[in-house]
Amino acid sequence: MSIKNSDVKSLSLSDAGVLRIEWASREMPVLQIIRQRFAKEKPLKGVRIAACLHVTSETANLMLALKDGGAVVVLCASNPLSTQDEVAAALVKEYGIPTFAIKGESNEVYYRHIKSALSHRPQITMDDGADLVSLLHREHQGWLGDILGGTEETTTGVIRLRSLAKAKKLGYPIIAVNDAHTKYLFDNRYGTGQSTIDGITRATNVLWAGKKVVVCGYGWCGKGIAMRARGLGAQVIVTEVDPVRALEAVMDGLQVLPLVKASRVGDIFITATGNTSVIDEPHFRALKSGAILANSGHFNVEINIPALQALSTGRRHVRPFVEEFTLSDGRLVFLLGEGRLVNLAAAEGHPASVMDMSFANQALSVEYVKTHRGLASRVYPVPEAIDREVGRLKLRSMGLSIDRLTGEQRKYLSSWEQGT
Repeated sequence: MSIKNSDVKSLSLSDAGVLRIEWASREMPVLQIIRQRFAKEKPLKGVRIAACLHVTSETANLMLALKDGGAVVVLCASNPLSTQDEVAAALVKEYGIPTFAIKGESNEVYYRHIKSALSHRPQITMDDGADLVSLLHREHQGWLGDILGGTEETTTGVIRLRSLAKAKKLGYPIIAVNDAHTKYLFDNRYGTGQSTIDGITRATNVLWAGKKVVVCGYGWCGKGIAMRARGLGAQVIVTEVDPVRALEAVMDGLQVLPLVKASRVGDIFITATGNTSVIDEPHFRALKSGAILANSGHFNVEINIPALQALSTGRRHVRPFVEEFTLSDGRLVFLLGEGRLVNLAAAEGHPASVMDMSFANQALSVEYVKTHRGLASRVYPVPEAIDREVGRLKLRSMGLSIDRLTGEQRKYLSSWEQGT
């Protein structure tokens, strides 16, 4: 249904969406502090913002903070399966924020929704995966000069944007929110770790204890997944292409194998690399019957689904978000959530208390872009002052305090004269 130039599943879901948004807000005290200040100061007054993010209850609270700050906000989905339809409905009907998102939308509708968001001629972009920014650069080169800047939420998007910048084609400055310490150390590790396990559990009801779980990629997301799987009693195997990360996994007490070897023994496979065709034809040929495949990377390319289909004689849905592939020799392989982000396809994504820090960084970074005109067209880290402020506010919201350096200690750290 459409209203005020929006496209959501049904406005009748709005009441349930309001409850979800309110529930998430209770676990997002840092963003609420920022929202209260924004409401008083209006630092974003009149600024047009197009956001391409996962349309969840946590994202809704970010949108409300930006709106309270005076921004004119438009939201579309950054993944076809991550939308919470009741939240999308509430944003439109209750809060008056144009939203273009329907869970399960086709690729055609997905990109139509991004184009709808872009039609509002944003001055600031907010992206999760860089699809909006990429489309903007491909189809609206003439608009780039009017854009103040943008933010990017996730690892995959930052990689794409740095590639764009390296090619000298990035048209405006973008802050890599993903790289903030208060984002990747917590969101990527604890958020992805818990929500990935949650998504797989909801989809399959599998018992983790005793299972051989293969985690492809040992970045911050992979570390979090491995940590949580191990905590549930799984035997964790890590596959990597980076020798330093592989060494780290070994010293964390995990088994490290090439993926072809791990394919012969694994029960559950989880990709978290940000790359393409990580699990491919040679791995499908080696899998045990009953193997479960899930992806926690941003795009649905980490598991080569066309190759899996080519090896199969049949496929059917056996549970919500679980598709069974029958291989030519009779082995069964189960793919979760169409190979998309399993934590959002089959569950609710990261816990709100983790997204609190990520979206606090987003809100403050948008304010930074608005107030710092004239930045060069490149990818910037989150300013350290913002990162530290988010950490400080989070500690305060938890009722915790920490020590401060004394004058003597600050002097010592800035001096080279004193030694043994």
